[in-house]
Amino acid sequence: MGFELFFQYIVAGVTYGAIYAIVAIGFNIIYNTTGIINFAQGEFVMLGGMTAFTLNTFMPLPLAIIFAVIITMIVGALIEMIFIRWLDNPSVLRMIIITIGISILIREVALHVWDETVRALPYFTGNEISSIAIGGVRISPQVLWVIGVSSVIVVGLHFFFKLTSVGRQMRACADNRNAARLCGVSTRNMVTFSFMLSAGIGALAGCTVSPITYVSYNSGTLLAIKGFTVAILGGLGNSIAAVAAGLILGILESFSIWVMPAAYKDAVSIAILLLILFVRPSGLFGSKERFGLKEF
Repeated sequence: MGFELFFQYIVAGVTYGAIYAIVAIGFNIIYNTTGIINFAQGEFVMLGGMTAFTLNTFMPLPLAIIFAVIITMIVGALIEMIFIRWLDNPSVLRMIIITIGISILIREVALHVWDETVRALPYFTGNEISSIAIGGVRISPQVLWVIGVSSVIVVGLHFFFKLTSVGRQMRACADNRNAARLCGVSTRNMVTFSFMLSAGIGALAGCTVSPITYVSYNSGTLLAIKGFTVAILGGLGNSIAAVAAGLILGILESFSIWVMPAAYKDAVSIAILLLILFVRPSGLFGSKERFGLKEF
């Protein structure tokens, strides 16, 4: 394998790994605050991309992305208030079934709104044929956008949880919800906000990756599987580890094309998920600490 081909695989792996990490962080934000594994997280990514595409037909792209993120955050809040808030100490199995049902519901609504057509936002800068030469390898400018936006999200969340009042209240809920409630924290509002936050970052990721991966009504399902795999690989609840795990999975998928047909690429994540669940359920970076918000 030549250096240029090797570098191309690395770039592709980092690009997709960054998206998987953002989806996994969405899983962790909700899990840390509520203990719920939200299998509808991939649908937030899909909704962001599809909504931005529709809005972009009559408004500039930056505004379309902003409004798409806001709309998806509202959807996230409504999901929590309608389907989650009224539950009283539900079992893990019940919550898995509910969130899978929510995922199916969102997907069916998206099918009726946007049909089966595959869509894509325009490139943020340049176009599909423009590229930047790095180390003798041509890289699409949108790849740099994906990596850059993903990095900003991770760094932004770090400072949000460390420095803001709302972030500290969410960390308090993650540590001990009853104690946080006794200290005057509105745990109900924090749970709603966790759904809004995870939906918002998922939507932003969907908008950013849409020009190079395209988006359709059912694209969220595979992203949810990849994001959940990364969350488990890094250690469920550990959002910093999810970044490293996302890069690992992305690079492994990228290089898998070198040794097996491309059609089997998606099977890599399933194989890794099963392996981790059997061999090390706490994840590669898992520890006795449950809540990854502390890691921010």
